Amino acid sequence: MKREYYSDTIKNFLKSSIDEVYGKIAQGSDFPVELSQRSAWLEEIDILRRVLAPHDGAVYFEYSIPRMGERIDVVLIIGSVIFVLEFKTGAKEFTATAIDQVTDYALDLKNFHETSHAPLIAPVLIATRASGVLPIISMTPQNDRLLRPVRTNTEQLDEVIKNVLAFSGGEPIDWYEWRSGRYSPSAPKTCLSW
Repeated sequence: MKREYYSDTIKNFLKSSIDEVYGKIAQGSDFPVELSQRSAWLEEIDILRRVLAPHDGAVYFEYSIPRMGERIDVVLIIGSVIFVLEFKTGAKEFTATAIDQVTDYALDLKNFHETSHAPLIAPVLIATRASGVLPIISMTPQNDRLLRPVRTNTEQLDEVIKNVLAFSGGEPIDWYEWRSGRYSPSAPKTCLSW
């Protein structure tokens, strides 16, 4: 079963046109695509095309979290890091609800997706129109290879990715192996919370 609406290597993602990527995402959707969702996906694709050029890895749009019945906007596998990206297109601030959302997605992967237990997971909340943002990269108190949610805007996303990669260390993730990991919502490795 395919968990995401779209996935590919970053290299192939960058070679594809915005329309090609959007078309594959829309085809993967189980529901009619509303105009607001279309606009959000197009903006996300455009943003990522600008920031992913120096990186190798894989990109997944609308990655399913079965236990929650929700989808992560974008998962990036770059180097030794799993990036969980939650976009709030047009947003100027970081709401508590959005911070909780990206945190829950990261915790769910860490606890219930077998190939996400060991790597560093970086939840990143992108309020695309926020200003005066100072992204902070820090581990959770449990020192469990999970970062606290990083808040950023469109302009700083590139630096956030670079800084998290510099912070992470560790062996590169085999994205092909990662994507084949089992999701076990009834048998968590550990139960983590903040």
